Amino acid sequence: MIRPQPPACKPPACKRTSGRASLPAGPPRLADDRRGIATIEFALVAPVFLGLIIAIFDIGQLAYGKAVLAGAVQNAARSAALETADTARADNMVRAAIAPVLPGVEIVSSRVSYFDFADIGRAERWNDADGNGECDNDETYTDENGSGEWEADVGLTGNGGAGDVVVYSVDARYETVFHVPFAPESWRERTISATMVRKNQPFADQREYSSTSGVCS
Repeated sequence: MIRPQPPACKPPACKRTSGRASLPAGPPRLADDRRGIATIEFALVAPVFLGLIIAIFDIGQLAYGKAVLAGAVQNAARSAALETADTARADNMVRAAIAPVLPGVEIVSSRVSYFDFADIGRAERWNDADGNGECDNDETYTDENGSGEWEADVGLTGNGGAGDVVVYSVDARYETVFHVPFAPESWRERTISATMVRKNQPFADQREYSSTSGVCS
């Protein structure tokens, strides 16, 4: 009678497969080793996640800044429409309102006045004989704003007078507080704008445009 031979090793050093002993288990392969995988995944995902969070903060600051600037410009334009208008004070109102939202902001404002809403952006009237859209070749024009030359925009720089329509524009330049990582350096500088059109109070007789004529060279 043949007796079975004892296994070459004892568990757990070896395994039995189909009733036969296998060779001792060797060291685990690198592909099967999952130790530290959470750290690697975090290292890959964290920069993208943090960049997204910073971008959200940046867009939030931009949107909030636009809303605050628009409201401040509206209030400043309304205060400058009175007879006692102080344009410097109105600009300071805008600066004081937007500064807490956009630290280090620089304000650049402009005002252009017109006789009526329909005049906004129109050129001074002239005889466009050659039809090229420019006052030239000895064409005659009406110097409506009294500047001494033909203007493609009949408006006058400044806050205007009684009853005039004023286009008040403000540019706010600032550096972002939340700079998106790896973004171009030029993205740090932003400019947002707001414009308000309003009509001055009729505290006096409104001055009309000049009827003086001129000739374009």
